[in-house]
Amino acid sequence: MTDTTHSALGALEGGYARLIEALTRAGLLLAPPVLRLALAMPFFRSGLTRWDGFFSLNASTTYLFEEEFKLHILGREFTFPWPDMVAYVVGTAEICLPILLVLGFATRPVALALLVMTGVIQLVVPDGWANFHIHWAAEAIAIMALGPGFLSLDHLIGGLRRPRAVIGATPNTG
Repeated sequence: MTDTTHSALGALEGGYARLIEALTRAGLLLAPPVLRLALAMPFFRSGLTRWDGFFSLNASTTYLFEEEFKLHILGREFTFPWPDMVAYVVGTAEICLPILLVLGFATRPVALALLVMTGVIQLVVPDGWANFHIHWAAEAIAIMALGPGFLSLDHLIGGLRRPRAVIGATPNTG
């Protein structure tokens, strides 16, 4: 290999490395807020349908949890325990958790709560996994892994920061 060829390959490798670094920085800046918004939207939109007014569940929400929604576990159907209370908690969570998520406040615990809700929704609507639930679960897990990102209240407040250690990375001992 000639010196010119070696030099050209080195320049290409350096350019590629700079491109990858720029894409990584852009991804770390943009991915967390976009993921937070993407996960928040379906839950918030659902939550808006549950209320007639401030702290007043609509009759259809109560009816759904009392009569229609069933938990499908091991091939059997089970009714929700305390359906009125569950409806109220779900309706409240579907409004409050997405707002917290979009703001990036308590991001990881909120993402975990939405992941748990997704799991329960999967038990109610088993056929929804391929179309919706897998995406919501992936978004929640990505948010839990990436953290709130720079564009968040968590970052602004200085709490709940992204861990310095990343799985498979060499710990910083200096």
